[in-house]
Amino acid sequence: MTITRGERPAHESAENQELARTLQRDLARDLDGEVQFDDYTRQLFARDASMYAITPLGVVFPRNADDVAAAVAAAAAHQVSVVPRGAGTSLAGQTVGPGLVLDLSRYMNNIVELDAGSGTALVEAGVVQDQLNRAASPWGLMFGPDTSTSNRATIGGMIGNNSAGSGSVRHGMTIDHVRELDVVLSDASRVRLDRVDEETRAQRATRPTLEGALYRELPEIVRANYAAIADGFPAHWRRACGYRLDRLAREDTVFDLAKFVVGSEGTLAVATSALVDLVPKPSRTVIAVGHFTSVAGAIDATQDALACDPAAVELMDRTILDLSRRKIEYASLGDLLNGDPEALLFVSFSGDDEAELLGQLKRLTGMWSRNGHGYHTLRAVTPAQQASLLKVRKAGLGLLMAASEGTRRPLAFVEDTAVDPIHLTEYTRRFKEVLDRHEMTAGFYGHCSVGCLHIRPYLDLTDPADVVKMRSVAVEIKDLVAEYGGVNSSEHGDGLARSEFNREIFGDALYDAMRQVKRLFDPDNVLNPGKIVDAPSMTDNLRDAALPPAEPLRTRLSFEVIGAGAGSADGTGAMRAAADRCMNIGLCRKSGSGTMCPSYMATRKEEDSTRGRAAALVKALSEPDPRTALGDERLHEVLDLCLMCKACKSECPLGVDMATLKSEALSHHHDIHGVPLRSRLFGSIRFLNRLGSATAPLSNLPGRIPLVRRLMDRTVGIAPARPLPVFVRQNLTRWFRRRKNTTHPITQGTVTYLADSFTTFTEPDIGRAAVQLLELSGWDVRLESGVCCGRSSLSKGLVDDAKNKARHLADTLSKATEAGSPVVGCEPSCLMTLRDEHLSLLPDDPAVKDIAGRVRQVEELLVEAIDDGRLRPREDSWLAGRTLVYHGHCHQKAEVGTAATVALLNRIPGVSVVELDAGCCGMAGSFGFESEHYDVSMTVGEDRLFPAITAEPAETVVVATGVSCRQQIFHGTARDAWHPVQLLWEAVTSE
Repeated sequence: MTITRGERPAHESAENQELARTLQRDLARDLDGEVQFDDYTRQLFARDASMYAITPLGVVFPRNADDVAAAVAAAAAHQVSVVPRGAGTSLAGQTVGPGLVLDLSRYMNNIVELDAGSGTALVEAGVVQDQLNRAASPWGLMFGPDTSTSNRATIGGMIGNNSAGSGSVRHGMTIDHVRELDVVLSDASRVRLDRVDEETRAQRATRPTLEGALYRELPEIVRANYAAIADGFPAHWRRACGYRLDRLAREDTVFDLAKFVVGSEGTLAVATSALVDLVPKPSRTVIAVGHFTSVAGAIDATQDALACDPAAVELMDRTILDLSRRKIEYASLGDLLNGDPEALLFVSFSGDDEAELLGQLKRLTGMWSRNGHGYHTLRAVTPAQQASLLKVRKAGLGLLMAASEGTRRPLAFVEDTAVDPIHLTEYTRRFKEVLDRHEMTAGFYGHCSVGCLHIRPYLDLTDPADVVKMRSVAVEIKDLVAEYGGVNSSEHGDGLARSEFNREIFGDALYDAMRQVKRLFDPDNVLNPGKIVDAPSMTDNLRDAALPPAEPLRTRLSFEVIGAGAGSADGTGAMRAAADRCMNIGLCRKSGSGTMCPSYMATRKEEDSTRGRAAALVKALSEPDPRTALGDERLHEVLDLCLMCKACKSECPLGVDMATLKSEALSHHHDIHGVPLRSRLFGSIRFLNRLGSATAPLSNLPGRIPLVRRLMDRTVGIAPARPLPVFVRQNLTRWFRRRKNTTHPITQGTVTYLADSFTTFTEPDIGRAAVQLLELSGWDVRLESGVCCGRSSLSKGLVDDAKNKARHLADTLSKATEAGSPVVGCEPSCLMTLRDEHLSLLPDDPAVKDIAGRVRQVEELLVEAIDDGRLRPREDSWLAGRTLVYHGHCHQKAEVGTAATVALLNRIPGVSVVELDAGCCGMAGSFGFESEHYDVSMTVGEDRLFPAITAEPAETVVVATGVSCRQQIFHGTARDAWHPVQLLWEAVTSE
């Protein structure tokens, strides 16, 4: 049992503080899982991906179903409500509440059994959809509902919402795939809900328990309200609203409580595990992407698409397309499109017969051509052709959120309506008329195949007028969708955003029947109250409106530069706005792909995700004295495992730059607590590495003496298990200064090579190869070796020192180089600092702006040289016939992407290049050397990188651009990794 202790806020009542202490004590006694009641943890769980925020009393992380039952019992005994939670990606506010939050995702994430023969899987509630699909894939199976959040959405959360997704036209909703549920009821009893015949139902109804009452009284509620059930539910089938009495009413001979509980948002029971059906996974998919000059034109083309039996029909409007072009992560989509479409319609055909799928594709393109739909159709047949398309299609929500400006955000309150697709064109036109009348803009995307569009108007809920406007639009859209027999909640649920309208939607009789259901399951209103029935106004508990004004805080870094919006001269609000850009969509909780967020992938703790850290910073920066709050030790526990990989800057759709935020927060922590010795040492890494090189080989001896390593561990916290870098006496600077003058034709002008603080002294072969290749390419190379970029200082929160180094380097480069001449380097972390962090440190310095604009990757210049014929790799080098497995540096991926490096490797004759999707290596500069971080560092590497490399045969060549990556790869796999310029030098000079 682990307890995180912390002070309760002073403004909390004495009664509430005593309740919290008593409940925390009881939970600690009764549970195996963790109990956290500190104020920071509560803040992390006060929000989900909706526009709401409610601070809970505390948070529990149960390890098993017995823990869940014990938590429900303790909460009920203290008259505290319970809020079940999975990934916390609910868009309507289902997973926020004032009581006890149960985070079922941290520990209850096991696939208990997968039975390929019966096509079923028994999973705990915290299993992620993609996790289940990876396990089922070898058997040719998958979970049918395909949500855009599949890389972090839990099965328990999907059951709570009755989630669907792009494939629902073929696979229906979650309710259609649930066979059995193991649940905890409101009296803390554990029961299994399944499909039973009338005889079994009657037997269970005799039990003198809450379970017995359900089997006894629920049929009576159905019988008494049969007419209301028949008339009150919306006509459209795609429903994620209310309690599914219609499901019970239509079954005369069976009684299925498992399906009945699906979509109840944790208000009737807490699901701990589920037996779910799996469906055959198609081996092939082909996609037609129609290009249209209007959204209406794209929607008009839907009926032709549906006539061809598609697996999915998805709409994306210009708003989403334009936003995707601004992000490195999605920019490749633009290369595939024809012209400048106002809307795209993605039509997918899936199956096992390729000829049949291509026939469907041909039929659709023919119909569109004959009927005048669209001006171009892109055919994406291979996985490679489809990758960029699918990536952007799944990112619609995040891309739309990225257009937020301060507290003006695209909000989810009318984003989940659905009508019969035959009415979709007219319905969408009238929907837009409502928005236009209220002078609102919105992005349009979603599932045309089932008549569901996710339309999110931009509003600022700190403005009372916009709150009024929001509710007015919600009412109008609720009435409009009813005209077409549609549903107000079609896959995102009711939550706090739509439950208020359920009486009007279902009618008095059916709504009162639903209230009877709630009282039957939960007579004391313990389970997630205020959702579906007896809900507060949709305008209560708004997240942005509740945030107090930011107090003045002078920051060392400029947060306007990283997209926080305008701040005042005293820094008021800019840093908080940068953190508060997070809208909790939870992409930082993904695993198995991408880089963000490596610490979450290692620990599965909310506080170790980007959004968890952002929430903690918002709390600190909302305190009356934010400067003091930034020195809080609990805050720095939350920030501690951030590797500052910067993946969040590119992979987070909202670009929450946690590396920059952490640097600033650390600097304020140092102001209060002083700078640790280890931080000073790492901040001076260039001096130390230069000294190590000057005294090599003697300087390499301490790293080999166990006693010295143990002493380093005790005194400065350097992990004894981590190999230290090996210094080279003949470093790059010395080699460059002492080598004979070379005579080569200079056709390209002068290029400055940045001799970084690492490879210069420990891997000088890399710099030598780069310099000589540039010279062979026609460049006059100038070596900049006297000044540090400040990267290491920034990583340790020594921002003033980093600012001085940035100013010095920028001034030196500006004065010593020709205007417009390129600056290149081989260590991405140092080179990217010139074009990123230097602008945050010195946003108004013209020299900094000038140099940032001149930074280029050395790979770019070398690719140009090869393509122009100035540099000729040999066809018969020892690399010919080899596979090159390439791992990109996190900062490179975040700032400029890896395309230039991959292009360079592909220019080496005869090689096959494989770029790994292996996330962060886990080293992260000094992070992996630090004793308390060593285990996490290795866990990150062991997630995907180490297995990918160890699986390669010995003749495969491992390639990595980052010095930290090469160190980690060698330590974790005993494989040497090459820098790309070393391999190109081998290919150019190899005999």
